[in-house]
Amino acid sequence: MMDFTEHTAQDVRLIILKALAQENDHRLNETILTHVLGTFGHTKAKDYVRTQMRKLEELGALRLIEAGSVLIAELKQPGLDHVERRSFLDGVLKPSIGG
Repeated sequence: MMDFTEHTAQDVRLIILKALAQENDHRLNETILTHVLGTFGHTKAKDYVRTQMRKLEELGALRLIEAGSVLIAELKQPGLDHVERRSFLDGVLKPSIGG
């Protein structure tokens, strides 16, 4: 059984992937992602969000682009496959069936 801190991190990672999957170009910047997380009850500092974005990059779920001092996340196929339940990434909560 995972502890609460890890469960929260895995939920945050799933929310990030789902948000990216909903965008036409599969991209969002860290500021927008921080706001999205807040709407799901995860009020987190920018450094925390950046850490989770980097973890998702390590997992191959997204690519990070630096635009000045801002990080932009771009969803990659493994991240989309996770959201659509075709395959799963360790360290990210599994999405519920149907959403």
